[in-house]
Amino acid sequence: VQLQASGGGLVQAGGSLRLSCAASGRIFSSKYGMGWFRQAPGKEREFVATINWSDGRTYYADSVKGRFTISSDNVKNTVYLQMNSLKPEDTAVYYCAARETIDIRTWSDWGQGTLVTVSS
Repeated sequence: VQLQASGGGLVQAGGSLRLSCAASGRIFSSKYGMGWFRQAPGKEREFVATINWSDGRTYYADSVKGRFTISSDNVKNTVYLQMNSLKPEDTAVYYCAARETIDIRTWSDWGQGTLVTVSS
């Protein structure tokens, strides 16, 4: 499975961005779900959101709940992260990932990052 993230950029605080992660390969037969992580400068990578392919269930980090929405297009094999009401502290490199089980602590595949910069 290969994951290709895109959609990052520079936005002012309060603005919006939509990230995309296109998956190639046997994504449905081998992966249970997809998700987004981020890593800010000088900080550890942190979980942002995840979605199950089969039932569309989602789960979010508290820091983004109510502002970010993860969704999937099963025809296009693509997962999106709609980010609204962005804050400077959302500035980070965002990574998409895939997992093989329902356990959101274990991730098997990673895409390259896309940089999101939120100016104050």
